Amino acid sequence: MSTDNKEYGEGNYKASRQYNDATKKFVESGRVDDAARDAAPKSETESREMREAEAEGKRHAKEEDPALNRQQRAQDDPRGKPVTDRSADAPNTPKPGR
Repeated sequence: MSTDNKEYGEGNYKASRQYNDATKKFVESGRVDDAARDAAPKSETESREMREAEAEGKRHAKEEDPALNRQQRAQDDPRGKPVTDRSADAPNTPKPGR
């Protein structure tokens, strides 16, 4: 590694800034709704294929996003207290995308 490389650790901070700037510019451009419509499935077959691909990706995921669990717990308990008596593998536990 050359000594003039100022980026250390995992990740590339310059690339991250460029991505964040480009994303912000895109959102501010007002083209998000058009892009979302363009990305929507064009047929029921394509919709099914997209759902199957998402399910396949989730099967390979290491773990679920903890933020999803916090959101569900807040919905389950009106007092906003965490619900701890539910196993992630229980049949009545909501699964993402279902």
